Amino acid sequence: MRLLNRREWAQRVGAFGAVGAFGASGALSAFGTFGTFGALTAGLAAAQAPPAGAPGAPGAPRRIVSVGGALTETLYALGAQAELVGADTTSLHPEAARRLPSVGYARALSAEGLLSLRPSLVVATQDAGPPAVLRQLEAARVPLVLLDADHRFEGVVARTLRLSELCGRAAAGQALAGQLQQDWRATQAVVLAVVQTAMQAAIQGAVQARQRSPAARLKVLFVLSHSMAQVRVSGRNTAADAMLAYAGAANALTVFDGYKPLTPEAAIAAAPDIILATDQGLQAAGGIDGLLAAPGLAQTPAGRARRVVAQDALLMLGFGPRLPQAVAALASALHAAT
Repeated sequence: MRLLNRREWAQRVGAFGAVGAFGASGALSAFGTFGTFGALTAGLAAAQAPPAGAPGAPGAPRRIVSVGGALTETLYALGAQAELVGADTTSLHPEAARRLPSVGYARALSAEGLLSLRPSLVVATQDAGPPAVLRQLEAARVPLVLLDADHRFEGVVARTLRLSELCGRAAAGQALAGQLQQDWRATQAVVLAVVQTAMQAAIQGAVQARQRSPAARLKVLFVLSHSMAQVRVSGRNTAADAMLAYAGAANALTVFDGYKPLTPEAAIAAAPDIILATDQGLQAAGGIDGLLAAPGLAQTPAGRARRVVAQDALLMLGFGPRLPQAVAALASALHAAT
């Protein structure tokens, strides 16, 4: 069976639609078929590998600092946790990663903090910074490898293999990549089943109520809010946008790239069926009522019906070893919410 790329995947699930009720026994019950989740977030990077004979080269003791929650998860999945000497604040899974010495937020790193850990290798995504700190690491001859934060399944596999090479665990990387391929096939089948079931229920309900047939796919507005003073929404080419496509839904905002501040006009014009948030953002807002107090959200179809879905930020946006689990769980939650 050939794995579908993201464009083919979105086209296929779009044929089934994505509106309606979905029973509680749905996709989550399929997790038992997945096995151990391996593999890693998105994409092979352009970076500098450790030179031969340098600290971090094969055979030499490694002291790895990981900047990126998904990278840290993958290093644990590869069995390299004993070589980790530090991680950034997004490294929250597994639980043991929280006990590593912290180097701060990925985009606001400190050269002094990093160098104090005497790393033989620093791995990070291209979102890491500021650039001046990365230049200081290179000047100090600390091997630094930047991995592309490409939000695709193919990138997850590629980055798994690259990390496994960097930490001298190529065989473990091949095993994790193989497991991820198997898990992804199972996830694709789960999502298609969820979409079909939800669409059939929606069509049946529309016929009984003598209403128009439902739209092709659920329109979902992703809201990113670490605090209610700074609420942003997702456009195209973000991790949230990619997750919605994989979960069989449509991004309600496609007129811009990246994230932009929420405005009442944009929210109302988007007319989402569902509002999607992170668990952390929903908690910071004080729950659904607090989130719907953000400009314009209460006036949307999702807001009026209080259709709000939330998922852990790292699980949903990290594109790490738990990507199949995250996609299947998101698909189930979104289609159960209508």
